[in-house]
Amino acid sequence: MSKESWTGGCQCGAVRYEMLEPPNNPCICHCRMCQKQFGNFFGSFAGVHTDQFRVTRGEIAWFKSSDDAQRGFCRDCGTPLTYQALSRPRISVSIGSLDRHSEFRPEFQFGMEAREPWFAELAGLPGTMTGEGDNGVGDTPERYEKIRMSSRQHPDYNTEAWGPHP
Repeated sequence: MSKESWTGGCQCGAVRYEMLEPPNNPCICHCRMCQKQFGNFFGSFAGVHTDQFRVTRGEIAWFKSSDDAQRGFCRDCGTPLTYQALSRPRISVSIGSLDRHSEFRPEFQFGMEAREPWFAELAGLPGTMTGEGDNGVGDTPERYEKIRMSSRQHPDYNTEAWGPHP
């Protein structure tokens, strides 16, 4: 992968995309539409001009969430991939779908009216590393090893082809 492109895709690998310049305006949005799109407390995005974005594998499925917005996702695995305001030539990708997602630290928050009142307390919750031990619901190291060994998740880099176990 060259430093001049930024790639990403869905969890199953059916959809892959590339941006020809670094995504900008990394942000999180707490609005109710983003909460529903991600099935989470917020959505995270960074974007580029639409001329700098292209799908390199598969096809993005679209949900028109309002008269001016559409949200893209993988029809096979459901991964939220994009947000696009139809009134401007910009497309944003979900930061978590980027291969190099750690490079995009959110710099702003939108939709504060819907932000969960306890959101600021999340970083202070107790936690463990994945597979570190039973968290009280059966998530043992053995279970995590079984998941790791049978994972069908696409890796964080482009592949020529992709199947359940390449």
